Amino acid sequence: MSDAPRSSARPRLPNVFVRAVESVGRAGLDLVRNATTFVRFVGGIGQLGADAVRWTARGLFRRNVKFGREALVVQMIRVGVRSIPIIVLVQTFIGIIMALQLAPTLESYGQLERVADVVAIATFRELGPLISAIVLSGFAGASIAAEMGAMVESEEIKALRAHALNPIRFLVVPRYLATVIMLTGLTVLADVVGVAGGLGTATFVLDIRPGVYIDYTQAALQSKDFLTGLVKAGVFGWLIAMIACYEGLTVTGGAVGVGRATTNTVVKSIVALIGFDCLFTTVFYLFEL
Repeated sequence: MSDAPRSSARPRLPNVFVRAVESVGRAGLDLVRNATTFVRFVGGIGQLGADAVRWTARGLFRRNVKFGREALVVQMIRVGVRSIPIIVLVQTFIGIIMALQLAPTLESYGQLERVADVVAIATFRELGPLISAIVLSGFAGASIAAEMGAMVESEEIKALRAHALNPIRFLVVPRYLATVIMLTGLTVLADVVGVAGGLGTATFVLDIRPGVYIDYTQAALQSKDFLTGLVKAGVFGWLIAMIACYEGLTVTGGAVGVGRATTNTVVKSIVALIGFDCLFTTVFYLFEL
């Protein structure tokens, strides 16, 4: 009798090993996909920003090119003026919180009056522009993204292009200029309000005389503290507007896409603001600004 034929099939790999390899592969593909999406997003923001700056320069230096000054005023009112109450409220609370948090530690060193120093410097250099930008990203950035996304879905953008009208010139430029200008102004207001919140807390809660608090504030602040905050505010306003306009112009999927763009605008704006704030702080520290 002949022997039974031997099986030529290879032994099967354990299921655990196969699943592990599949998981690693999926993770690698997700990483590549996310990296590609990030690079595309950064490139789109850069291109959109360059186009917006180019059209702004043309509108300023060429009489035959107009980007709509009336639209700029409307956007400034919508973005900036309507944000004033919430900026004032938030920054007042920030000033009060900082003064109350710092008081016990400084009092233990016999330097309670130095509350004014820390509140003033932190507000002018960091919290004024950053908190104002974060509030504006939720208040105005989301609104810009939703408005632009609705225009895309209703084919208003296509209609502008069909009439040889550049949407960046007529839609993006007024919004980004309004955001930059008004966030800079709101930062100045936030600085004053934050210091006023600390002053009120020091006067009525910590028993520090108003004159002493103001003297310490004036002695602590320098012109560079004010200017660095304004530089941050201008860049933050540009970031918010560019992210909002980019997310709005790339909307797909109807109403769901508009909602997704609004959420992405707020999340990406906050991440970008904190990242750039860290970058600015590092640069200012290295150059002793």
